[in-house]
Amino acid sequence: MTPIARKRLGKVALNAAGVLVFIFAVFPVYWMVSTSFKTNDQIFTTEFIPFPTELTLDHLHRVLTEGVAGNSIWLYMRNSAIVALGTVVIGAVFALLAATAIARFAFKGRSSFLVLLLIVQMIPAEALLIPLFLNVKRLGLYDQLLGLIVINVGLTLPFGIWMLRTFVAAVPKSLEEAAWIDGASRFTTFRKVLFPLVAPGLVATSIFSFITAWNELIFALILMSDSSGYTMPVALQFFFGQRGTDWGAIMAGSTMMTIPVVVFFLLVQRRMVTGLVAGAVKG
Repeated sequence: MTPIARKRLGKVALNAAGVLVFIFAVFPVYWMVSTSFKTNDQIFTTEFIPFPTELTLDHLHRVLTEGVAGNSIWLYMRNSAIVALGTVVIGAVFALLAATAIARFAFKGRSSFLVLLLIVQMIPAEALLIPLFLNVKRLGLYDQLLGLIVINVGLTLPFGIWMLRTFVAAVPKSLEEAAWIDGASRFTTFRKVLFPLVAPGLVATSIFSFITAWNELIFALILMSDSSGYTMPVALQFFFGQRGTDWGAIMAGSTMMTIPVVVFFLLVQRRMVTGLVAGAVKG
């Protein structure tokens, strides 16, 4: 086999592997969406039906009109949005400030703090359930959305600090020094020079925080006793009953849950590109 043929064969194999990975990642999403439009006969059949032969909106209509646990499905969507957006905003502020301090200032225990962040990430959230539950009760945040926001910020903050620290450290100090020479204050330098350059990392951590808070189930189930405070993952659990599972409603509700995540990503993904070139000074 000639080198050119070997190179072409390698490209074909690489493209084939990429197609397989794409199918593996997209197929569950397609199956969820397609199942939400299938009739019960198509859902509970023993035959494999890749495409709905008969479309129906009954599952989506039932989820939207009947609600869950005596409440409208939009109430749970609102609760999930409040928790997720609150986690993103608060977590991004604390993560960026902490990452800037770690990357730009030398202080005693900095290396130990970074190691501690990694150790915290290794601890399963379930192991922290009881102590966090007791602390939330002690702070008077039980059965409140603010309590869920605080918990989710704590769960996502170590990852956010670690990732943003890399972005801040990659920004040359000469850019900040040039701004200082031009008379800019530290806050102005941070806002007009450093912040635009670390915006891609901030977007990445925001996406991670949003998805984590949006899909969180255990703490939302334990820390909320009133059904009006449930989030969407908790609400979907009510479709699992002793007499059977309403897969059509589950898939319809899951499809509704996916839409805000996609919209959030589309809104912030532009910042990942513009932030790469913004804030630089002419040399």
